[in-house]
Amino acid sequence: MIVITGASGQLGRLVIEELLNRLPAAQIVAAVRDPAKAADLAARGVQVRAADYTKPETLDAAFKGADKLLLISSSEVGQRVAQHRNVIDAAKRAGVGVVAYTSILRADTSPLGLAAEHRETEALLKASGLPHVLLRNSWYTENYLASVPPALAHGVFIGSAGEGKISSAARADYAAAAAAVLVAPNQAGKVYELAGDEAYTLAELAAEITRQSGKTVVYQNLSEADFAAALQGVGLPAPLAVMLADSDIGASKGGLFSADHQLSHLIGRPTTPLGKLLKATLV
Repeated sequence: MIVITGASGQLGRLVIEELLNRLPAAQIVAAVRDPAKAADLAARGVQVRAADYTKPETLDAAFKGADKLLLISSSEVGQRVAQHRNVIDAAKRAGVGVVAYTSILRADTSPLGLAAEHRETEALLKASGLPHVLLRNSWYTENYLASVPPALAHGVFIGSAGEGKISSAARADYAAAAAAVLVAPNQAGKVYELAGDEAYTLAELAAEITRQSGKTVVYQNLSEADFAAALQGVGLPAPLAVMLADSDIGASKGGLFSADHQLSHLIGRPTTPLGKLLKATLV
């Protein structure tokens, strides 16, 4: 039995779709905060169980009988460590055979501020004594493609990544990797540094937007403070704006670049090209 936490989220749903191609639905557990949001999965035979990272009592019931567990990192930045500790403690109580955790690329040395909570979670896993495997994911390409509509509207793509190369991949690529690890034997102790096959700068992304859309879009590099202020100006909450600006600065320092191709090796195919994902965005 394989339990997927955060299963109603974007990554979790994709992981479950991958697993359904490989396993009987009855072997898959979708652990979600609100089971109603996973009614469609239940209709397909997936076990849906209530699980709230902040309520340990729900985790004990959700993890009962689990052989393997995918801990998808919480979306609540700043609260992740306490939430992940609850999951790890419950997994230990349940006697889970192996825990897979979605961390960040080179978490141990990453310049991104986001990496701090991932490092702490990795340390909690090590201290727990639970067999575990680390899926250190680079950026989702979708994170940047979300900025394509305003870039087209204004003719400018803004950021703070400078000339930093970004080896992003599609969310579906990372989901395929997680599923591959979950169904494979002898994964405990492994660390996967996962990133896209191709790397690009934000200026190159702007050029690709221009090429595909036919409308000129240029990249404007801002200071970290100015980029955060601009993001807040369009309605993003201050903590999210600060996190995104810090992540771009991290990218400028090489924090989101990798030429290892571990992701494509793991999933047995090339990662989804930037151009293909952008084309879908522009439709």
